[in-house]
Amino acid sequence: MDSIIGYDAGLKSVLERARLVARSDVPVLILGETGSGKEVFARHIHEASRRAGQPFLKVNCGAVPPELIDSYLFGHEKGAFTGAIEKRKGWFEAANGGTLLLDEIGELPLAAQVRFLRVLQDGSFEPVGGSGKNIRVDVRIIAATHRNLRQMVKEGEFREDLWYRISVFPIRIPPLRERSEDIGQLARFFVQRAATKFSLPEIPLRKEDIDVLEKYPWPGNVREFGAVIDRAVLLGEGRRLAFTDSLHELQGEQVPAEILAETTATDIFFENENIPPQPSSEQPEISLQERQDFLSLDEIIRQHIESALVLTQGVIEGAGGAAALLKINPHTLRAKMRKLGINWSKFRRLPE
Repeated sequence: MDSIIGYDAGLKSVLERARLVARSDVPVLILGETGSGKEVFARHIHEASRRAGQPFLKVNCGAVPPELIDSYLFGHEKGAFTGAIEKRKGWFEAANGGTLLLDEIGELPLAAQVRFLRVLQDGSFEPVGGSGKNIRVDVRIIAATHRNLRQMVKEGEFREDLWYRISVFPIRIPPLRERSEDIGQLARFFVQRAATKFSLPEIPLRKEDIDVLEKYPWPGNVREFGAVIDRAVLLGEGRRLAFTDSLHELQGEQVPAEILAETTATDIFFENENIPPQPSSEQPEISLQERQDFLSLDEIIRQHIESALVLTQGVIEGAGGAAALLKINPHTLRAKMRKLGINWSKFRRLPE
């Protein structure tokens, strides 16, 4: 479990509970916000248990239509319903001997909760359209949710008896905003991963970078964190880490003002920290027409890329391609073109 980032800091107590429960077969309920890493912990519990060599299956209860949930969980016999052209194993049978992660269990319909409870109680179930013969399974159950199941029980949206069964050993994963001590280590991991993925140089993290990342609330947690890092690496083109740009592009209106204020124009556009911000003198008067005619940075970049595509007749890669001409990685160029809506095919010369 030491492979989990934060095992010795913000997630230390969570991992201690995970190690403790991994030795037994009791059901585990993992609670955490969207993107906090619930599946990662479920998988680590499985790998640290006696079932490590057996199947680990994940089911997203909210992604299956209610009318099909019984078939997916318990399987069905041939001809059980319209479209059932062959016998099909359900997830419980497929996970026999291993672990079944029921993600977003709060989305499980009430009718399916009744049958699920029976499996937990006696380890058996009958497939949809079965002839009365039960199938016995040995499956370790891990449930996960971002919802308040206790409140759902009060409101009649979740069975109380099932709640008691699955919450034998709850584990709460704290949101990223509550474990800022892990931000630096997470950032280094995701920067290295992004640089490898996009074939770009790995840029060292600065203290200012960490400060920006620590101040953002991360509503999407680690999943959002990884996406922001990927975008920052791409926007930086191997010359810098454009964290502020990346956050601003994501949802500029929700980025705290103090984050944006702490990064000056020099920080955004220049890699060299030795270039000091230029003191502002008297601001020249700019007319309304001049403002309207002034091209945005995206438009300038668009025109520059299109000029390169014209010269290379739409070829992107290779020694004579647009990427080489612009001195940019082909993957980064394609990402920029997608963002700016540039269709490279219209620059390709048709064969005569």
